[in-house]
Amino acid sequence: MGRILITVGAAIILVGLLWPYLQKLPIGRLPGDILIRRQGFTLYMPLATGLLLSLLFSFILWLARR
Repeated sequence: MGRILITVGAAIILVGLLWPYLQKLPIGRLPGDILIRRQGFTLYMPLATGLLLSLLFSFILWLARR
């Protein structure tokens, strides 16, 4: 459990340090993301972004278990 917490903490620090560069990536603005804007209402469903992040995290966890 301690190893997992250290790894998660290091990953959070790494993302924090790389945040200015990560903001330039099109994450959240992919073609499969749905954005509906109406007067006084905005609906955002990041379907493609969620799928991509799920695949990425699944691959990382698969590598960690191996």
